[in-house]
Amino acid sequence: MTNLPTAAKESLPGTRSTPVRSAPMEKSLGGLLVRQYRWGLSRVAKFLLLAVVFVIGTTIFFGIYPFLAVTHRLDTDVLVVEGWVHPYAARAAVEEFRNHSYRQIFTTGGPVVGNGGYINDYQTAANVGADLLKKEGIPATLIQVVPSHVIGRDRTYSSAVALRDWFREHDLKVRAINILTEGAHSRRTRLLFKKALGSNVSVGVISVPSPDFDVKRWWLYSEGVEDVVDEGIGYLYAISFFPVEETMTLRKGKRAESN
Repeated sequence: MTNLPTAAKESLPGTRSTPVRSAPMEKSLGGLLVRQYRWGLSRVAKFLLLAVVFVIGTTIFFGIYPFLAVTHRLDTDVLVVEGWVHPYAARAAVEEFRNHSYRQIFTTGGPVVGNGGYINDYQTAANVGADLLKKEGIPATLIQVVPSHVIGRDRTYSSAVALRDWFREHDLKVRAINILTEGAHSRRTRLLFKKALGSNVSVGVISVPSPDFDVKRWWLYSEGVEDVVDEGIGYLYAISFFPVEETMTLRKGKRAESN
């Protein structure tokens, strides 16, 4: 065969091609530095990746508030109201109670912020919330105050534990509850109440939007941004790192100190 360049020989029919070897790795400084060939993204791939990131980011941005401020009402006769809610949410709770077949309202919550800890049941968010409901026309006989003695972190979960303990102490067989809270706090509230009440109790949730900002354009208001950021971080913490056993121990310790 006529002498041909190697590349030409490999292109001829019936000629066995030799595998292409990658360039040898270059080393320097005694092997501390190396240079080698690698695969990389083309311009088209980078554009597609950027487009995917943009679509996902936009979806998360516009969907984060509806995701956090979830409302999922169950068919139950037990309504729970977080006692720390503002008057507008208390009015919504009254409307919820009157428009559905509830037989009783439970208010939950720990020591009022600013008192330095638990003093008595009257100075808890649960009792403050009950007073708001009474002022809005709910008879006191239909309201059951269930205070928590825990102040500081994990207050929502501690309130849920207090409610669970109250059900057990009074031998009340509850299969489902609806809990009313504010805005973007609702998804975290439902999650923590589920953790505390266990699998035998279904938990529905009702989110009351704040009148201080347009929830459809929450990013234009400082209150909306604060709500989304705080509750978004809080929800991620609750699903990833929430120390259930530690919180229960903390609550028992606080109760022992108050006795």
